[in-house]
Amino acid sequence: MKFRVGIITASDKGARGEREDESGRVIGEMVAEHGGEVVAYQVVPDDLDALRETMLKFIYRHRVDVIFTTGGTGFSPRDVTPEATLAVVERLVPGIPEAMRARTLEKTPRAILSRAVAGIRGKTLIVNLPGNPRGVRECLEVILPALPHGLEILAGRGGECATSLPSGGKEEKKFS
Repeated sequence: MKFRVGIITASDKGARGEREDESGRVIGEMVAEHGGEVVAYQVVPDDLDALRETMLKFIYRHRVDVIFTTGGTGFSPRDVTPEATLAVVERLVPGIPEAMRARTLEKTPRAILSRAVAGIRGKTLIVNLPGNPRGVRECLEVILPALPHGLEILAGRGGECATSLPSGGKEEKKFS
């Protein structure tokens, strides 16, 4: 399945042109390998309003299926990406950041310091990724295999997650 991707990099230095966005490039490369096409990309300062407005622009103007943010998920007072995401989403998807933290915790105890969230607005999934390229790669390796299926369901094009049921395809109901 082809899916439309938006990438938002939260970086004060990047927005001022003082730092190259390596994490955004890694996201673009990895999603392309899994059927994604980057249709929107922007580097914004670590600012709640700028992040929120960019997410909404990607959802409504660019009609993306998924937004990946990179950066702004730590403890710094300027790290507000999760708060911006929470201001936009209607439903949370806690399994995504839980899986990312579990995998990266195998490599560093600092993984528990990530405040990343994931959620849905309309038919768009938003996922917060870390700000460094290695962390982005490790997190995307965890979620990209399941992403096309989740996006198909979100768009109303796919079936439910159960591939087989033990009772010959029929759900059993038991009452006490």
